Amino acid sequence: MYLGAGAPTPLLVLYEEQWRFPPAVLTLAFAVYAIGFLTALLTAGSLSDHVGRRPVLIGALAVQLASIVMFLLAPGIGWVIAARIVQGVATGAATSAFTAALVELAPPSRKRLGTILGSVGMTGGLAVGALLAGIAIQFTAIANTLIFTVLTIVTILGIVVVALSPETVTRAPGALRSLIPRVAVPPVARREFAAATPVIAAIWMLAGLSLGLAPTIVRSVFLLDSGLLNGLCGFIAPATSAVTGVVFARFSPRRAMLIGIYASIAGALGIVTGVLAGSLALMIIGQVIAGVGFGAAFSASLRLIFPLAAAHQRAGIVAGIYVVAYVSFGLPVVIAGQLAAPLGLVSTVAWYGAVTVLLSLVGLIVRRSLLGRSDTDRLNPTVASNGS
Repeated sequence: MYLGAGAPTPLLVLYEEQWRFPPAVLTLAFAVYAIGFLTALLTAGSLSDHVGRRPVLIGALAVQLASIVMFLLAPGIGWVIAARIVQGVATGAATSAFTAALVELAPPSRKRLGTILGSVGMTGGLAVGALLAGIAIQFTAIANTLIFTVLTIVTILGIVVVALSPETVTRAPGALRSLIPRVAVPPVARREFAAATPVIAAIWMLAGLSLGLAPTIVRSVFLLDSGLLNGLCGFIAPATSAVTGVVFARFSPRRAMLIGIYASIAGALGIVTGVLAGSLALMIIGQVIAGVGFGAAFSASLRLIFPLAAAHQRAGIVAGIYVVAYVSFGLPVVIAGQLAAPLGLVSTVAWYGAVTVLLSLVGLIVRRSLLGRSDTDRLNPTVASNGS
């Protein structure tokens, strides 16, 4: 699922060269994925709590197959945009059920591992998909056909694996009612959710920069035309974040969150400085650091928020987290694509980076305030009890 979502990152540049559409259309083709994702997440985000994880996952994989066929047959960018929306629908429908199923299938003593794998699986899949697509573009003349043929095989295998896996949820009434769009964050989790929101927005904006704008930056700013390099730019940040998510699992979530915020700020500054200075190496270093920030902060967000939800609320709360994530992932990239022509790509990247730094700083202030309040509550339990 996530392999397919990452593969179009370097392919979009290939389509741009083939069909001669402007950069703003490229960023639109990248970002419309988020529209499909959010539509499915808001309507089907809690569906698996009622009908089971397996039916939702199998249905999502079937929709993924439909998007692959659209990519294979696409005669122009319009079809690619439509395929990206369908691809987003498939991934959005699967995400809540996938993350919840991983937690539920994990042994009782390893529930935290399920949460971590949910985060790592997504970012790792995006990274590998982008890299493999870049390699195919660089070394074959049939990249589009090769990539989506392989994805067809992988998706069919995924359907078989899910069909053979155990169901973790007992069917419950309310499936149709659950399709009404809503963000289901239970009251007990709202303080942590609000505190994490600016950080989630910042790190997902940086992810959008790496996956949506980096190939255009490589070609337009650094004047390099390489499918492999485009794939690497789409690979570096999410791959680093996947590894970091595992490494920082040993840290407390609050400590990992603070480290993630600092790394996100440093990464954004590195990317912007690299673009301003014309240094590809510095931009890549910035992407690596931003990837560390993403892996630490996003994994910490899930670990801070997810355990606060009861079993029947898990898929809904994941939907809430990903609404923030994918709005931040898609919308700013579209805006950046529109601003690139009047402002210039370099200035647009600078402003983009500045917004992510500002959001990270807001998240840092809120997190420090929350930590201070927790310390006060521990020192004054009677006051805390009366306040509640």
